[in-house]
Amino acid sequence: MQHLSYCYEQHRHVTVMNILHSNLKLIIIIYHFKVFVFCMTKKMALNGTSASIQPDYDRKAELRAFDEAKTGVKGLVDSGVTEVPPIFHLPSPENLNSQQPELTLPTIDLQGIDNNPIRRKEVIEQVKDALESWGFFQLVNHGIPNNILEEMIKGVMGFYEQESEVKKQWYTRDMSGKTRVIYNSNFDLYAAPVTNWRDTFYCTMAPNPPEPHELPPPCRDILLEYSKQVMKLGVCLFELMSEGLGLDRNHLVDIGCADGLAVLGHYYPSCPQPELTIGIQDHTDNDFITILLQDPIGGLKVFYQDQWTDVPPIPGALVVNAGDILQFVSSQHKVVANKVGPRVSVASFFTTGPIETSKVYEPITELLSEDNPAKYRGTTVKKYVDYYLAKGLHTSALLHFKI
Repeated sequence: MQHLSYCYEQHRHVTVMNILHSNLKLIIIIYHFKVFVFCMTKKMALNGTSASIQPDYDRKAELRAFDEAKTGVKGLVDSGVTEVPPIFHLPSPENLNSQQPELTLPTIDLQGIDNNPIRRKEVIEQVKDALESWGFFQLVNHGIPNNILEEMIKGVMGFYEQESEVKKQWYTRDMSGKTRVIYNSNFDLYAAPVTNWRDTFYCTMAPNPPEPHELPPPCRDILLEYSKQVMKLGVCLFELMSEGLGLDRNHLVDIGCADGLAVLGHYYPSCPQPELTIGIQDHTDNDFITILLQDPIGGLKVFYQDQWTDVPPIPGALVVNAGDILQFVSSQHKVVANKVGPRVSVASFFTTGPIETSKVYEPITELLSEDNPAKYRGTTVKKYVDYYLAKGLHTSALLHFKI
């Protein structure tokens, strides 16, 4: 079995603009967010759409202005922008119409795994093969009712459709683990070379379940229910993976892979120029596994066999992928921007994230041999996640922990 035999911890108003006039450079402090949007849009119209050709483009100042507005990408769209601001520009346009040989992500059906030993063995092999090759698979008959999936999507949409002043109370960049809900746009806003066309809220649901009042009202009840259901499914998947590794069924659960759960609600607004930006740039996840619920719009792509492959939504299905900490194949994936929107997805990360724990994840002894030695050093989840958050999505965190 090709895996790194490895589990280790990991787990993502003031605008200053320089205006040249009569050879004098004035620094104007602008307190109204719509004025910021107007100025950026006007500058783009005068100087073209590429940030690289704007001699007075001050990326840091515009990032601060965008952040301090606390309204995210949705705020830009609601204000009526017709062009993508420079902070979101990719170095080169995204090819949204590339023609590649058609590849299909594996779809695994969990029907019958609890009462049919033969069927269970078949599914174990399917999970093993999918994780060793793609690092991803779609999952059907997973046990979470369709109405729960639909309500979860509606709950995330409800959060983002609140008035801006209501949402702002949740806006923070404190990733220390002290805050139950973290809402912002781009956790790596100041580290990433390109800002992504996406807003996100992050809710820590385990190991210490939240009190209802700690969660946003539009998605409070469904977050609690969905988290219970997805935790049960996650434990089931860890059992199948353990058996696929030739270990005791409970091995991955016993070492703590299901100790933590964070639920992320992603919101990708419609984009006027989707080829110029990205919903979320290519990356791997800083967790053990991720269970993704996506709406019908789509846009998720997985890098496999040297090409980007679409992951079209299947009604009622969930997408599962291995993260960096639990190494089967931790595949690169991304989400493209789209003129159609908003797109909503819900990513459930099995990780304790920034929560301080003493548990160190190291290579599984039973899986090591002279031919398959340890490839990465032991670490806690917090140390891995802290490094991942500091470096941003644009580079891999795994190399930092390589032996």
